[in-house]
Amino acid sequence: MLQPAKVKRLVDVVDYQEGAIVSATLLEKDAGTVTVFAFDQGQGLSEHTAPFDAMVYILDGKAEIRISSQPNLLEKGDMIIMPANEPHALKAIEKFKMLLVMIKSR
Repeated sequence: MLQPAKVKRLVDVVDYQEGAIVSATLLEKDAGTVTVFAFDQGQGLSEHTAPFDAMVYILDGKAEIRISSQPNLLEKGDMIIMPANEPHALKAIEKFKMLLVMIKSR
């Protein structure tokens, strides 16, 4: 985890790695988590559900995020909410970085 009170550019928190997904958890609390991910082109997460709402903000690149089988194309600067208990999947159309904020409290 990163040190508090230190200025850091989100896009620089993780680096791309060939054929991989890289992540760094910035905050992990009972109320939720904040994580930065870097996906190499073609990498993704298969369809799954989570019991909590999550927000994805694209820091760099392009991704397809499917929510309840509906495709959403996102690029740098875009965000989307993935509702709790809805199936979702992610795929790197080109390599991309994202900020994931998961809220666990209701």
